[in-house]
Amino acid sequence: MEQAIQYLFVYSSLRSGFQHPAYAYISNYFIFEQEATVKGKLYDKETLIVGVPTDEDLYIKGELYHIKEPSQLSWALAQLDDYEGVQQDEDDANMPPLYKRAITTVYHNSKSCEAWVYWYNRTISRGQLIESGDMLDYLQKKK
Repeated sequence: MEQAIQYLFVYSSLRSGFQHPAYAYISNYFIFEQEATVKGKLYDKETLIVGVPTDEDLYIKGELYHIKEPSQLSWALAQLDDYEGVQQDEDDANMPPLYKRAITTVYHNSKSCEAWVYWYNRTISRGQLIESGDMLDYLQKKK
């Protein structure tokens, strides 16, 4: 099942417009498809912009990618899992991993597909809801 999903949706620091060094990694293994959305809520937690899934009619804007070489998908996702803090932190075994990788429905051009996404995996407390659902727009207006 995991290998069948060859798409990745990113909404925060891995977006091309954010210009994070990790984006270079994304572009080595994945090809940009188009801008897209997922059902979710985006929060500013002061040091992180995080997304959580929701059943509400709220959407997070981001980018949809597909893997360049399907045989490299497991390797590429393992590297992203490491970057996103998907594994339990040995230094703080009482806290859940920072993010979890999950399959979600991505909406683009009146179509949808299933893609991997990294959802924030801890409690949202003292986080400010980003109503636009767009991290880049939010950070531009915050400046």
